[in-house]
Amino acid sequence: MKLYRLLTGPDDSAFCHKVTLALSRGWQLHGSPAYAFNAAAGIMHCSQAVTKEVDGVDYHPGMKLGEQ
Repeated sequence: MKLYRLLTGPDDSAFCHKVTLALSRGWQLHGSPAYAFNAAAGIMHCSQAVTKEVDGVDYHPGMKLGEQ
């Protein structure tokens, strides 16, 4: 089964660490990152999709994808 997550956050080092942690746990980048300006907060936000192939796991909506 292929799992999908969309990591989001302000464009800062914490976001880079979030993506790096996912990669270190076997997730793979899926597509290019995206950026958007949050006018209310006055900051840039970014997102990066990641996917991961897992065996022996059945999907259910309550599963915590980050723990897979």
